[in-house]
Amino acid sequence: MAKPVVLVTGANGEIGRSLLHALAAEGGSDVVTIDLAPLPEGIRPLVAAGYAGNIMDHYLLDQIAAHHEVDMVFHLAALLSARGERDPELAHQINVEGTLNVMRLAQNQSSRLDRPIRFLFPSSIAVYGLPSPAEKHAVGRVREEQWNVPITMYGCNKLYCEHLGRYFTFHSRQLGALAAAARLDFRAIRLPGLMSAETVPAGGTSDYGPGMLHAAAEGMPYTCFVEPSTRIPFMAMPDAVRALLEVARARRERLSTCVYNIGAFSPTAGQIAERVAQAFPGAKIGYEPDPVRTKIVASWPEDVDDSRARADWGWRPSYSWERMFDEYLVPTLRHGARAGGD
Repeated sequence: MAKPVVLVTGANGEIGRSLLHALAAEGGSDVVTIDLAPLPEGIRPLVAAGYAGNIMDHYLLDQIAAHHEVDMVFHLAALLSARGERDPELAHQINVEGTLNVMRLAQNQSSRLDRPIRFLFPSSIAVYGLPSPAEKHAVGRVREEQWNVPITMYGCNKLYCEHLGRYFTFHSRQLGALAAAARLDFRAIRLPGLMSAETVPAGGTSDYGPGMLHAAAEGMPYTCFVEPSTRIPFMAMPDAVRALLEVARARRERLSTCVYNIGAFSPTAGQIAERVAQAFPGAKIGYEPDPVRTKIVASWPEDVDDSRARADWGWRPSYSWERMFDEYLVPTLRHGARAGGD
């Protein structure tokens, strides 16, 4: 009998590499990965098998399902917001059709194994769409069901995939859809902007935060593409990964929903720049707001209400704003422990 494995798509991304280390430290399950590029040499020992390919490739997904007993899926593969706005059709294909392909793999595994397959999905604050900076400031903390009117293709994709996951978890059986679909156990967390010391920014619209940090650590100037007063929620990467693992392990009967906000702190771009300059005194950070990306970030909330995650599965961020810099970001970057390249 094959040993159950955890499947991680998009394993080479910012979240993926951190998740692989966390899964290895946790132990208990073999990990199988899929990404467009092969895993770097330093990460390959963490996984039982790694596949280089595209989630749009049905044959490849069928081969993974045939050779492995997939017990849990962390679906991280996505086309991020910056590129998604340049090619919205491609974003839809990867972020929606690709997600549906991976859901189909999980459904088929569930039917074969006769048990639900947990499907973990990192969603985003991009699913929100506040109409103006004034309204954004007046609203403050946003709950999961509020302002779900995204203005980007990436946000639309994430929101629709949340609905797909909810449908396949709760509604398909009652409506007479494929029996296997009712066996999906979908769980999503809406991630804020992420600050990572191990990986360089990869094209997200919130990358101005980590962008300042990594440029300063390298002694390079950085031009911020939003105003100093811009405010959105951020989180340390280790907390984001821990949240994925915690909601993955939570008992289904404790979960009141499929989709959760998680939050930590909400600095302005100017406050991030000041803290980066404190850590790296030679930092040179300027501002040239980009109209398109500024508009996108302005539509995201200043903060999120994560009370459901706190009540249902005990979510609490480990890293405060100061602790993130003092104990994680600055020491790691000063020791050069980045995984941005291969």
